[in-house]
Amino acid sequence: MRIVNVAAAQMGPIQKADSREAVVKRMIALMDEAKAKGADLIVYPELALTTFFPRWYVEDRAEFDNWFEREMPGAATKPLFERAAQHRMAMNFGYAELTPDGHHFNTAILTDKSGKIVGKYRKVHLPGHVEYDTKRSHQHLEKRYFEPGDLGFKVWRELGGIIGMAICNDRRWPETFRVMGLQGVEMVLIGYNTPSVNAEKSEEGVEKRLFHNRLSVQAGAYQNATWVVAVGKAGVEDGHPLFGGSLIVDPNGEIVAEAKTEDDEVLVHACDLDATTFGKTTIFDFARHRRIEHYGLITSQTGAMPPPEK
Repeated sequence: MRIVNVAAAQMGPIQKADSREAVVKRMIALMDEAKAKGADLIVYPELALTTFFPRWYVEDRAEFDNWFEREMPGAATKPLFERAAQHRMAMNFGYAELTPDGHHFNTAILTDKSGKIVGKYRKVHLPGHVEYDTKRSHQHLEKRYFEPGDLGFKVWRELGGIIGMAICNDRRWPETFRVMGLQGVEMVLIGYNTPSVNAEKSEEGVEKRLFHNRLSVQAGAYQNATWVVAVGKAGVEDGHPLFGGSLIVDPNGEIVAEAKTEDDEVLVHACDLDATTFGKTTIFDFARHRRIEHYGLITSQTGAMPPPEK
């Protein structure tokens, strides 16, 4: 067996007024709890250092550069890296990245057990819109403040296995998991900040949204025979509710751990990476069963094109 003890570190709300230092203290407390439970790897949500600022509109997007990290680790986040190294615990978390040449990304990183960054992912599937939308119950302006990720869906050999990353809306797209599956991924780490209310369909309740969260993660895990660790931010953040529902899913698509609160909460599960072998060598043995001669539309077009009407 190749066991990785994974901690899914769900976070309660981060208010607009909360400092980076205060948030990092919360993250360290979760890490200490995970260590006490024997974790080798801790996974935090998307935009783990700040409130979900894309819910607000400003004319000059540069006004929001204060939400972005110009270096990682920086002064505020260095204690988190130091504690991870002290605990000999790998970690994954998301943040808003401002590159030296002025690009803005919704980013996640993976460290090894020494606290060294070994992998970086930038969110590919940005949801929402660019301009203020009066028809929405609340704004979702990721397309305004971020650029689509430019690093693709890479995987890394770490913790004795093959690890991949994705962020939030990426989990809803089967291509996300399949590209990593084609690289033999054995564990996918996903952070998210998902509103409890659909801005364009208010009658859709939180239970339906939690259903879609589970459905996306479980399907991705099963269809690629991989573990998936999906970790959310939750609770009422600056007046806007986010659902939690953080979960760990095994390579059969079964939920093995799931959050019960909308607060800071740690789930720890022993994930055997060898449990991915059966699916990868039977029904999802890609080399034997995939028929790529029929999949051309997946990369040759974006929008749906129905056949001509008779």
